[in-house]
Amino acid sequence: MHLRYPEVVIISDIHLGTFGCHAKELIQYLDSIRPNILILNGDIMDMWNFRKSYFPITHTEVIRKIFKMAGKGVKVYYIPGNHDEILRKYLSFKLGNIKIVEKLIMTLDEKKYWIFHGDVFDATTKGSAKLIAKLGGKGYDLLILFNSFINAALKLIGKKKMSFSKKIKNSVKRAIAWIDNFENTAISLAIEEKFDYVICGHIHQPQIRTESKKGRSTTYMNSGDWIENLTALEYKDKEWAIYHYNKKDYIKVHPKTADPKENIIPNLVLKNKSRRKVSELMKLFPKEP
Repeated sequence: MHLRYPEVVIISDIHLGTFGCHAKELIQYLDSIRPNILILNGDIMDMWNFRKSYFPITHTEVIRKIFKMAGKGVKVYYIPGNHDEILRKYLSFKLGNIKIVEKLIMTLDEKKYWIFHGDVFDATTKGSAKLIAKLGGKGYDLLILFNSFINAALKLIGKKKMSFSKKIKNSVKRAIAWIDNFENTAISLAIEEKFDYVICGHIHQPQIRTESKKGRSTTYMNSGDWIENLTALEYKDKEWAIYHYNKKDYIKVHPKTADPKENIIPNLVLKNKSRRKVSELMKLFPKEP
C-alpha cells in the first residue's frame, strides 16, 4: 500500500495483551499512514485480561510504532477506556507529543468535536457489574482464541473465515438495542451541548451517522475495533471515512523481471524456525551452470 496522509486518524479498542488483538495488521496500517493527529480512543491495552505469559512482540511493536510516530511530530492523544482505566490516574500527563486526556474537545474546520471512549454510558463497567463484565471479557477472549483455530481449519479447506462473537452479537436483539441506545444517547447529549460531532469507541461497532433533533444536527462516529472489524476513522479534505483493513492492500507485488530467487528467500526466512542464515538458505538452490 502506498503511504497515505490523512490529517486525523482515530483508533480504539485494540486490546493489546489479548488473543483477539490483530496487532500485526495494525502495524501494517500504522506503517501506511502519516497523520498530523492520532487519537487513541480507549481500550488500547487490556488491563482486565492482561497476563504476563501473553504479550507477543507484535503487541510491543504497536506501542513502539506509536512512540515513533510521536517522535516524528505526530500529535498523539490517549483517551483511556474502561479496560485501561488505570491510566486515568495520569490525566494531563504529557511525554513529548503524547498526552493522556479524559476526553478531547477540539475545533476542526470550524466544526466542534467531542471525543471520548464511551464507557460512561455503560452500566456493566460500573460497581459490582464490573466484575461480571471482567469475567465476560475472559470468556470473550477464549471465544476469540477458539474462533482463530476454527478459521485456520476453514482456510485449509478453502472456506471463508467466520466470526462467532460477531454472529452472536448481531443475532441477539437485546445487544442490537443496546448499541442503538448507546448511539442515540451520545447523539442526544452532543446536540444538547451543541457539538457538531461526537466520536466514541467502546462498543466495537464502526459507524458514521447524522441525526437531527430539536432543530440541530450532529454526526455520531465510532472507530470500531482491532479485534473483529479492524477499522479506523480517517479525516482528509474535510471529509470523514471509515477505514477497513484489507490484507490484499498490503501484499507486496514483485516486478515480473525480478529474480525469482529474490521472491522465494524472504518467505523461507520467515518460516524457517531454526533461523538459518541467508547463506545457508542459498544452498537450497542449484548453482547456475
